[in-house]
Amino acid sequence: MSLLTLAIDVGGSSIKAIILQDDCTNASARYLIHTPRPATPNVIVATLIDLIEKLGEYDRISIGFPSVVENGVTRGAINLHPDWDGFPLAEVLQNKLGKPIRIANDADIQGCGAIAGEGVELVITLGTGFGSSLFLNGKLLPNLELGQHIWRDRDTYEDLLGQAALDQVGMEIWNTRLLEAIATLYKLFNYDKLYIGGGNARLVNLALPPNLSDKVAIVSNDLGLIGGLALWYL
Repeated sequence: MSLLTLAIDVGGSSIKAIILQDDCTNASARYLIHTPRPATPNVIVATLIDLIEKLGEYDRISIGFPSVVENGVTRGAINLHPDWDGFPLAEVLQNKLGKPIRIANDADIQGCGAIAGEGVELVITLGTGFGSSLFLNGKLLPNLELGQHIWRDRDTYEDLLGQAALDQVGMEIWNTRLLEAIATLYKLFNYDKLYIGGGNARLVNLALPPNLSDKVAIVSNDLGLIGGLALWYL
């Protein structure tokens, strides 16, 4: 029996949603709305409920969320609001909607849609902030938060590869920083493949060194939704 999966990608600047069939074909239109501010749990939950009601029939839900997620509980979301630290998002939505639901870090979900399932595969997402996920032979090592530890200004702790940094320094310097990050990640993880996704992946313009030229790929930001289907088969 084919199931319809409602996939939602919550980001710092926008929220995207679509209903997918098991073969990844669309069963609804693709919706995109701006992330409301202040992005507190009550505001986001109300926004999600309103959006879900517009999409039509579905059997289950997957949500990519921009924070560490442990058993459906969000552990901070620095691009949304401090009140997300410890919020039981899965339980709240389950009680309101009565449908099976899975929630994971948004970069983890994008990775689920991007990987080939062989060797060490690393995924980074470039958007409002910097996200990351890591897989070994198709198995997810969840909640990898590389952006919390590196590529931040030592004095201000601002994200050096996020949207605010891009707006401040421009594309050339931003791409230079990204190239340094790619090389550093290779030294750290010796990845077989690095996938670059997120809304700002379209702005990537790099001259990769020979040892990395076949190890780095740009992927569609739509994988943040398609990966929501793959999340049910991990």
